[in-house]
Amino acid sequence: MISSRREKKKMKSYDFHHLAHVKEQHESKKTLWITLILTLFFTLVEVVGGIAANSLALLSDSAHMMSDVLALGLSITAIYLATRNSNKKYTFGFLRFEILASFLNGLALAVIAIGIFVEGIKRIITPREVDLQLMLIVASIGLLVNIILTIVLIRSTRLENNLNIKSALWHFIGDLLNSVGVIISAILIYYTNFTIFDPIISIIIGGVIFLGGAKIIRESYFILMESVPENFDLDAIRQEIGTVNGVKDIHEMHLWTITTDHYSLTAHVFICNDVEPFKVVSEINNLLKEKYGLEHTTIQIEHPAINEHGQYGQGFLCEQH
Repeated sequence: MISSRREKKKMKSYDFHHLAHVKEQHESKKTLWITLILTLFFTLVEVVGGIAANSLALLSDSAHMMSDVLALGLSITAIYLATRNSNKKYTFGFLRFEILASFLNGLALAVIAIGIFVEGIKRIITPREVDLQLMLIVASIGLLVNIILTIVLIRSTRLENNLNIKSALWHFIGDLLNSVGVIISAILIYYTNFTIFDPIISIIIGGVIFLGGAKIIRESYFILMESVPENFDLDAIRQEIGTVNGVKDIHEMHLWTITTDHYSLTAHVFICNDVEPFKVVSEINNLLKEKYGLEHTTIQIEHPAINEHGQYGQGFLCEQH
């Protein structure tokens, strides 16, 4: 009796299991922790330096760095959640949190850029004196830190495809440009004595940050809207399925992204009377896996005489006899 209960409990635990909806990302995890620690340290340096030097360029960079810390925290959370198995409530596991985190990161970039634009315009109207020496020292340290972090993140994106790492990379490309911009601004102010270069450089950097944020928002938006991934041609896949013996029509076809490199496809298929339905499903699944790398697929076999499809289904009735 006890053994029977245990067996039922064991079977029940697999009721909602199909494929392992988990994503182990050891390289990405290590990269994000290194990046977070270095970013947190330099954020504190820039906040103090920006206030002391009265430099908008430094302060805008420190604000961006603060968003980096929050963004990296979200990204790390997403990576840890992605390792959790699916359950009867979250049947796709927690992979989608990676996309939510990326969307929030992109949104943070856009908001920060707008804040830099506003403050830059204010400082153009009302210029302020800046401490060039301190500004240059902090910016030089920032440049070194951001070069290291950008290289680390680029290396990680080559090893593991992860939208969170890509969004973090855009953050640090913005930081790298910020540091270069601050140094250029300090040099220009030194030789011309025009403090207006500080907010002008900040606005230019803000534009680059905004573009990076918009790119991440766009990519994560399409995933959240479950659009067809750009690396797949739905019509071409439909035609390939149509070449399988016995397949007469493919409809109700959907292809979407769960998270980076994790895709799902569903389709309804009309088949001939004289073919084995299980064999058709097997051939379609093998085709999708081998040619397109699609492993999470659901194919529903139908017959227009049994499964009502209105006027659309009538066109295939004669072909079934």
